[in-house]
Amino acid sequence: MKEHQTSIFDQALSLLSHREHSKKELISKLKTRGHEEEDIRATIERLEEMNYLNDERFAEIFVRSRLSKPLGASRISQELMQKGISSELAKSTIANADVDWFALAKQLKERKFGNEISEDFKEKAKQSRYLQYRGFNFEQIKYAVSESDES
Repeated sequence: MKEHQTSIFDQALSLLSHREHSKKELISKLKTRGHEEEDIRATIERLEEMNYLNDERFAEIFVRSRLSKPLGASRISQELMQKGISSELAKSTIANADVDWFALAKQLKERKFGNEISEDFKEKAKQSRYLQYRGFNFEQIKYAVSESDES
């Protein structure tokens, strides 16, 4: 039993050495490797006590990685919750991210569609749908596809 415990702990450490994982992700990966619930629970507790597994740190790193894509707040929040991060933690982490969502939306629009402001309704609608899919809200999209620099 103790040998098996060390094995599961080593596997968890190996997974965490490659990148941060959320608690939910790590539990899922250990389950797929055939470990028992009780062993997984004990390993997760040990990793949390050692601060090797930390959902807050995971959320901060995840938000930074998604900002480089760039993605909007609603898409990032949705992805965090899929990774097992609570809604409250997701919202606070996104709120604490030092980012100008309007500038990010405009930057993405310009990278994908160019600097020109389209007068064509269909083209504006296409750009708006793309930005909406990427997680930006209506005001941010309007700012990104409009002529003036004012929202």
